[in-house]
Amino acid sequence: MHHWLRLTLLGVGAMNSPRFAPAGLLLRCPGHRVAFDGGPGAEPPPGRLDAWLVTDESSELRSALRQRAALRDVRVRAGDFQAGEVEVRRCPVAHTSHPAYGYLIRAGDVTAVWAPEFWECPAWAAGADLMFAEAAAWDRPIRFRGGVGGHAGVQAVGEWAARHGVRRLVYAHIGRPTLRAIDAGLRPPAGEWGVEGRTYSLRFTPCRLKG
Repeated sequence: MHHWLRLTLLGVGAMNSPRFAPAGLLLRCPGHRVAFDGGPGAEPPPGRLDAWLVTDESSELRSALRQRAALRDVRVRAGDFQAGEVEVRRCPVAHTSHPAYGYLIRAGDVTAVWAPEFWECPAWAAGADLMFAEAAAWDRPIRFRGGVGGHAGVQAVGEWAARHGVRRLVYAHIGRPTLRAIDAGLRPPAGEWGVEGRTYSLRFTPCRLKG
């Protein structure tokens, strides 16, 4: 007997993207729905939410997210979540001067990663079946003022994912340098561009049914 983990991109844009809504994800599994990040134009569709998790509790979108989450009777937070066979674990990423996170999603025998912003590729994402990743920069990283972090470039992320066994890489935080590369017809060394509204599905075998 198999179950399905369904992950729908609500938005694939970096902050102030001229083309895309803010990066966001909706996780659906049997009987449960969890939102990740998002913002104006990238809200989860109507229906009950079990949790609304964020990668940065100090982001510029925090007020907008809190308002939208309150209307859904959930609280925006960075944390863990578990429901049956599905475990969502908050994992640290190197990104800026304050704590920031990605999420490792385990369901039976498969793993997915939501890590839309980081300066260094997170070691804990290695071997993921599906990874939604940073794409704000293209061929060189974006450095924050004062040397406190920034955004990794698509070329570096793609090369890292290929070396570390990521089976499917989807870029889900697309910034202006990457938009210029896309418009010029350039392709990353590995992976694919995320598409707003697209659902990515993983079939898993519940652990209790193994053997």
